[in-house]
Amino acid sequence: MRMPDRFDVTVMLDYYAPYISGLTEAARLTAEGLAGRGWKVAVVCARHDRSLPSHEVINGVHVFRAPVMAHISRGFIAPHLPLLASRLAARSDLLHVHLPNPEAAFVAALRRKTPMVVTYHIDTFLPDSPINRFGMRAVDTSCAVAIRQADLVITNTEDQARDSRIWPVIKRRPLRPIPSPCVDRSGGDPNLRDGDGLHIGFMGRITVDKGIEYLIRAFRGIDDPDARLLIAGDYTTVAGGSNIEQLRAEAGTDSRIRFTGLLRGDRVRDFYASIDVFALPSISESFGIVQVEAMMAGKPSVTTNLPGANHPVQATGFGRLVEPRDPDGLREALLEMAALPPEDRQVGQEAAIKLFGGETFLDAHEEAYRAVLNGARS
Repeated sequence: MRMPDRFDVTVMLDYYAPYISGLTEAARLTAEGLAGRGWKVAVVCARHDRSLPSHEVINGVHVFRAPVMAHISRGFIAPHLPLLASRLAARSDLLHVHLPNPEAAFVAALRRKTPMVVTYHIDTFLPDSPINRFGMRAVDTSCAVAIRQADLVITNTEDQARDSRIWPVIKRRPLRPIPSPCVDRSGGDPNLRDGDGLHIGFMGRITVDKGIEYLIRAFRGIDDPDARLLIAGDYTTVAGGSNIEQLRAEAGTDSRIRFTGLLRGDRVRDFYASIDVFALPSISESFGIVQVEAMMAGKPSVTTNLPGANHPVQATGFGRLVEPRDPDGLREALLEMAALPPEDRQVGQEAAIKLFGGETFLDAHEEAYRAVLNGARS
C-alpha cells in the first residue's frame, strides 16, 4: 500500500498488535474500522518485540514502531517514540493518544498545533511497592499533562472518569464517554468442554490486576467433580510479567482447573461456546471487552463492582456484580448465573448486542473526531 503524504489521524500508544490487551484491542479495532471507512490512519507505538518490522501495513493501517532500549516492569525506555509520534502528528489532521502511557506529556508537547484527542482507559495499576508507587505517580503526572492540552477526552464511562486519580484534571476538559469496541464472538464450537458439568470461564491477560486467584478460590469451593474452570490468556509475553506460578499454586492438584494459554481467531469463539458463565474478578479494570463478548455469545458475566467494569452488567442486566477480592460472593453469583434459564440468556444476549455490538463505537469516534476538527478549523 502506498504511503499517504498526510494522514487523517495518527494514533499513539505504547503497545500495539500483535500484542493483546484491552487497551490495545480497543485502539486496533477503532483504527482498522476507521481505515475500512476510508480514513487514512497511522499508528505509532513501541517495537516491543525486536522481530517486528519498524513499519508495516495491517488491515489498512500504517503501523510505525519506535525502537525500545530497555524494558522496566510493564513499561520501557523508548526515547525515539515521542519524536516519531511528533513527526507523524505533523503530517496528520488529528492526533489520538491512548492513555495511560509515560510518554504522553512529551508527545503532547511535541505535537505542535495538531489537534489532540486522548482516550483515558484506566489509572495505571502496579503491585504495591515503593518503586511502583513512584512509577504510578510519574505516569499519572504525564497523563495529566497531556489531558490538560487535549481538545477532547474519551473514557468508557463517566463513572470510570470520576473514579480516576486524575479526575480533577479530566473534569476541566471536554469529556465524551464511548464504550470500548466489542466483537461478536458467537457461533463457535464447544470443543473446550470436558463433560456436561458447569463450565466457568475467564479470558484476559494472566496478571495480578485480574484477580484470578480469587476466582480459583471461589471455584475450588464448588463441590462438584464435573465442574470445570477454563482460564484463557497470555502468560508468556505479558508486559511486566505474569503471576502464573502463583495461580498454579492456588489451583494445586485440582484437575478441574485448566490454563489454556493465549487463544486467537476461531479458538476465542470456541472458548465462549464452551462455557456456561463468564467471570471477570479483576481488582483493577476499565471496561472488560471480554465480558461483553461473552454476553454477546449468550453467557452471563459475573464481574467485580468497579467503575467502568460494572457498566456492561448494569446496562444489560445480564450478570451479577460482586465486590473485589470476595471469593464467597463470587462463588454465590457464579452459581446463581449458572442456573439462569435459556429465555433469560437470550434476552441478555440481545441486550448486549443492541448496546455494544455493530459499529456504534466507530460512529461515535467519527463524530468526536469531526467535532474536534471543526472546532480547530473555526
